[in-house]
Formats: sequence, structure tokens, C-alpha cells
Amino acid sequence: MKEVIQNLSEYVRQRPIAPLLLSILWLCAIVWVAFVWNLGNIGLVDETEPLFAEAARQMTVTGDFITPYFNGDTRFDKPPLVYWLMAIAYRAIGVNEWAARLPSALSAIGLTCLGFYTLSKSEGRRTPPYPTPPLFLSAAWIGATLIALNPQTIAWGRTGVSDMLLVGCMCSALFAFFLGYTLEEQREKARLSAVSASRFPNKWYLTFYVLIALAILAKGPVGIVIPGLIIGCFALYLGNFRQLWREMSPVSGILIILAIALPWYILVILANGQTYIDSFFGYHNFQRFTGVVNKHSAPWYFYFFVVLLGFAPWSIYLPVAIARTRFWQRTYWRRQSRSAQLSLFALFWFACIFGFFTIAVTKLPSYVLPLLPAAAILVTLLWGDIIAGKETAGSKEGLVKKENYLPRSLLVTFMVNIVFLLILAGATFYSYNWLGDDPAMPNFPQALQESGVLIYGGAIWIITAGAIVLLLWQRQQRWILTANFIGLVAFIIFGLTPAYNLVDINRQLPLRQLAQTVVQQQLPGEELLMIGFPKPSLVFYTQRPVTYRRAITGAKEYIRDSKKTDFSSILLLGYPEKFVEMGLQANQYQLLDHRGAYQLARVPRQAFRL
Repeated sequence: MKEVIQNLSEYVRQRPIAPLLLSILWLCAIVWVAFVWNLGNIGLVDETEPLFAEAARQMTVTGDFITPYFNGDTRFDKPPLVYWLMAIAYRAIGVNEWAARLPSALSAIGLTCLGFYTLSKSEGRRTPPYPTPPLFLSAAWIGATLIALNPQTIAWGRTGVSDMLLVGCMCSALFAFFLGYTLEEQREKARLSAVSASRFPNKWYLTFYVLIALAILAKGPVGIVIPGLIIGCFALYLGNFRQLWREMSPVSGILIILAIALPWYILVILANGQTYIDSFFGYHNFQRFTGVVNKHSAPWYFYFFVVLLGFAPWSIYLPVAIARTRFWQRTYWRRQSRSAQLSLFALFWFACIFGFFTIAVTKLPSYVLPLLPAAAILVTLLWGDIIAGKETAGSKEGLVKKENYLPRSLLVTFMVNIVFLLILAGATFYSYNWLGDDPAMPNFPQALQESGVLIYGGAIWIITAGAIVLLLWQRQQRWILTANFIGLVAFIIFGLTPAYNLVDINRQLPLRQLAQTVVQQQLPGEELLMIGFPKPSLVFYTQRPVTYRRAITGAKEYIRDSKKTDFSSILLLGYPEKFVEMGLQANQYQLLDHRGAYQLARVPRQAFRL
């Protein structure tokens, strides 16, 4: 079997067009599974996703592409790029879930492709006597797989919010920086120092600046602060900060960034004044870093668990991958060529983002999403050396018996990989016991258990762990990565996707059905009031304003004091117990529909004045 694979790989490499076509097919396959397959088959998920989708729809309705609105109120949480892209998608394919999520999916796809290209450019660092690995075990193929196929990237790449758009712009900018960084070295070797000394940056540095501007339009100042921190620390460590400053021509770069990003900020401030400044720069940026916003607090070690689970199963190899960079050997790294410094750059990329958001007081899992491509690079380069045999360089037997030699650190990591997969299996089997807290889908744990999805998911992880044990027993550790990959893809297809569909059926589908009933039953001028926890998807699916009141007393006071007395009834939506808490009897309202945990009724305003 091994000879067949080697012969096939050699045959492919001898055909110049074959590697390119196979690489394109591979990229298409992994991004399809990760970001495209079933992208729009479930409804928008409350509470955040419909806020973005509806704000973009409002832009298409009002023609105001400067100030975002949701449900009649300004929405200054995020800059406009995601809304603009959603609006373009709405015009192209209609107002639907596919269009709302398309910007996130395309951002993730673009990032994966640029990561593939960056790693393919660095693949030439491998030198004899280490053999060239099969094409499908090359660093570029592995890296693209790890960038795309991890739980957190898959989740946010399929969600219609601004997080993946920021990650796509900012992380692609960092890839572009490194490509420009190595390009300058190639120019110097080609004795084109006159070009290198030019005040105008090279094409990849120009791409970097454009992407930074788009990152600022995607989520604000963080789009330039984080990349600046990473590149600055990287350059200071290597002692080439001044040289890099001259190469990048920052004055030209700042002008490019300002030309792209600044006009909208000027226009939105002119339109909304101090209100926008206080909300966006004050509350959503400064306060999120210095204080707890929306009760999103967590201990200092929070992101260790986020990375462990969000980058699973590859996260198990991160400690060894980081240690292998030998980042403490500064003299060694300063002697290396720029193209050989990719792992060091990825380490600074990873550490700066991890440290920055660990210091920040407000903590959310999505904040460390931009470090996952760096983690993928680190693990990819580790596995590239494992597959090529470089991990055996220190063995006493030399290169002849390298396949029988396994460093202790890797052996321990492989064992941890097995244990981790078994823990995932156990957690999958018993997860229904932890899913009963959402009153919007009280029957979901039982439905999930009866579906058999948990059995399939847990069995997949057990089989994957068994396969790794067998590979270790047969001294075929280079295939362990493949076993993890097959297990993850199988879990996505047979475990995760069916579970998402069940969540949609139990949690979101009832709201979509009730929204359709509202569209059919609401009378002109009749107000729609939802009591309890706000569900913004109602606004998107009804395409009508909705009044939200969480507290019962607040809802009753609002109805009594409402100036909309020209209409004698109101549409009321909420849990049945909320109707009871409001003092309503069954004979005091007309029940229009009942779906899931909610009911919709027409209530005479007079019923609240008795």
C-alpha cells in the first residue's frame, strides 16, 4: 500500500497541471463541508444573527447605507461592511438565510485559500535527506484543512454576524504581510535593492493595507490594533523593526487605510454626532476592554478552554508545536531566512491575540477566533516535520531507523489525543443532561436523545480513538492526523449537522411559523408585542416593527400608557405562563396560533384596563 501511494504521488508530481487541479479540488471539498453545505437550511439563530440580517435589510429598504437601524432604532454596535455585503447578497439572491450568511462563508473561504497559498510558498524549506511527502500530506493541504475544519471557525463561518468578516480581513492581512515580508528578501537576493528601498510598498504590503482598512470597516479599531501589535512585537524580537518600517512605507499605507476606512466614519458622525461616538467608541470598544459588558465576564483562564474545544482535535498538538519553535533562542531566529520564520510569526500572532483578550475584562469565545489560523500554522508545521521524518533527527540510530523512533513529547501528545477523544465521546453521550436550561425549547434534550445523534457522535469519537491506537501500534504515526480529520468530518456530517437541525426545529422554527401567522393575521395599525426574552428574528421574518418588553409589569404599564389607543386590540406573543402572569383569562383574548413554547393571541386593550 505504501509503495502504491508513493508511486501515485510521484506520478502526480510529474504532471505540472495535476497538483494544481488536485489542490483546487481539495480546497473546494473542505470549504464546501465547512462553510457551504447546508448554509441556509436552518433559520437565523436568536439573539444576535437576526440583528445583523435585519439591519442590512433595512438598508436596502430605506436606502440609508450610512446609519444602521434595527426595529426603528439606530444600531451602532458594528461598522457597516457586513451590512453592505449582506445588502449586496440580498439584491443578488433575495432576502434569506443564505444571503445573510454568505459574507461570513466567503470570508472563511478566502482566508482558507490564502492560508493554503502562504503555506505552499513556504513548502520549499524542506531539504534532503528528508523525503518529499505525498501531495495530500503537504503543509499546504494540511494547513488549509486545519484552518477551515475546526469547530469555532465552522460555527462562525456559518453565522451571519461580523466576527468571521473581521477574521477573514485581519488574518488575510497578516498572511499578506508575511508574503510581502518574504518577497522583500527575494528582491534583495535578486539584487533589486533599489526596488526594495522604494518608498512605495510591494504588492503584498499594499494588499495588507487594503485588508486592514476593510477590517476597520468590519469591526472598528481592533482591525488595526491587533495586527499592529503582532507585527511590532515580531519585528522588535528579530531586531529588524527599522528595516521593516522602511520596507512597508507606513505613510503610504496609512493614506491607503484612511482613504478606504475614514469616509464612512466621518459621514456617520456627521449624521449622528456624539451619540455615535459614545456608543461605538466608548461603549462597544473602550468599555468592552476595561469593563464587563452585557455580563460577559469570565476568569483569566477562560480562553485556554475556548482554544482547547474551539480548535479541537488539533489543539492537543499546540503545546508541542509552540515548544518546537524554540522562541527563546533569539539568536537562532535572527540568523534564519525570512521564509523560514513562518512558525515564529505564527507564534507571535497566536500569543498577542491570546494575551490581548485575556487582559480584556469582557470575554466572549469569538474574541480569540483570529488566533485559530495561527494555531493551524503551528500545528501544520509540526505535522509537516513529523510526516517528513524530521522528528527523528536526534535519534541515535540516525536516519536509517527513523520510522521506529518516536520522541517522548510526541508519544505523550498522541496518548493525550486518544484520551481527549474518549472524553469527547463521553461528553457527547451525556450532553442531553446539560441542555435543559432554554425555556424556548424545553423538549429538546429528549428529542436529541431519541434522534440517535448522540450515539452516532460518541461512536465516531470512539472509533477515531481506536484508529489512533492501532496506528501507534503499527508505528504509522504520520497517519494519525488523517484519522483525526476523518473523525472530525464524520462528526460534522453525522453528528453536528443533524443536531443543528434539531435545534432549529425546536427553537427557531416555531418563531418563523408564528411570524408567518403575524403577517397573515395582523390588522393595519395593530401593534405586535412580545413579552419575555426578546427574539429579534421576529422582526426579520415579519419585516415589521415589534415591541419587546421583558418584565410583565413593564409590559402591562406600556399597554395601559400607550398612545396607540386608536386601535382597540394588540397582538401579544410569549410563553403561555406569561399570559397568566399578566392576569389574562382564556376568555379575554383570541388565540391565533400556538407553536413550540410560544403562543400568539389578539388581546383587547380594554382587558388591561380592568
